[in-house]
Amino acid sequence: MKRQQNIPAIEYVRKSLARRITQARRAAGLIQAELARRAGIRPETLNRLEKGKTTPAIATVIKIERALETVQTTAE
Repeated sequence: MKRQQNIPAIEYVRKSLARRITQARRAAGLIQAELARRAGIRPETLNRLEKGKTTPAIATVIKIERALETVQTTAE
């Protein structure tokens, strides 16, 4: 399998998304394992996303977003 080159714009977006997910998870008072469970993804996947090591599929981002919205809604 050929390794893809790191493109600066993609790296920036990946790191920015990683920061935003981490901040939102912490603001919601969740640990990675709990957010992953609520989102229906593997904890390892969330860990890689938060470290900026992988570019997520749109479906994964939507799952995380919905899980975080659910936490915010139940907290209100």
